[in-house]
Amino acid sequence: MSDSPASPTRHFNLSGASNFRDLGGYPTSDGRTVRWRQIFRSNHLGHLSDDDVSVLRELGLRSAFDFRGTEERAAALCGMPEISVHSLPVEPTVVAALRAIAAAGTPLSTEHAIEVMRDSYRSYVQNNTQRFRALFAHLLEDRAPLVIHCTAGKDRTGFACALILHTLGVSDDIISEDYLLTNRFYRRDPNSGSDLPDEVKQVLGSVQESFLAAAFEVIDAEYGDLESYLRDGLGIGKAERAHLEARYLQG
Repeated sequence: MSDSPASPTRHFNLSGASNFRDLGGYPTSDGRTVRWRQIFRSNHLGHLSDDDVSVLRELGLRSAFDFRGTEERAAALCGMPEISVHSLPVEPTVVAALRAIAAAGTPLSTEHAIEVMRDSYRSYVQNNTQRFRALFAHLLEDRAPLVIHCTAGKDRTGFACALILHTLGVSDDIISEDYLLTNRFYRRDPNSGSDLPDEVKQVLGSVQESFLAAAFEVIDAEYGDLESYLRDGLGIGKAERAHLEARYLQG
């Protein structure tokens, strides 16, 4: 879904961060729209230029929700001291899993990479639901404008943003389109997993619908459906949902 000419900018072309995008402007099933300039998503904010900082200050960013693991976070701390950073660590598993396959003597393929990526998304539900529950608890508070990020801003962040948009009543098709915008705007770190084959790194540096689908398949299997996951996994009942809608929707 593209923005109309009158819409605010969705993607910000920052020099020290990539994939910095606004979740605003998307229509919901009841005819409202997600408010612009409240919830952003990005890769990490550890390499911001002075110009980038000026752009983000103009946006009035107050809070960052950081899904990076301990070592990832220590390697690149947020470059804006005035932003309140909330750590919600989901430790990375993908590169280590691929290295283990290679160490066992199996030549790595794109199929390995896709399945390891899908496994990581399954683990968001199976092992890290409490992190996403904590995010929603913060969203219920007055912390916007805010940014959600991990290292690349595509997987842990992508799942979190899909949950937020679902909760606000955005359609599956639009959620998928927003998720896949990463393939246009993410600049892959050439040094990430540098010992892996190029075709494997290509998979790791992109998103596919099957990745996100793997997480939602686990939600259905373990909770019955998404509504039950929102309620029982994330603590979002009717009252919480109404509060989120009042805070982040307009119209």
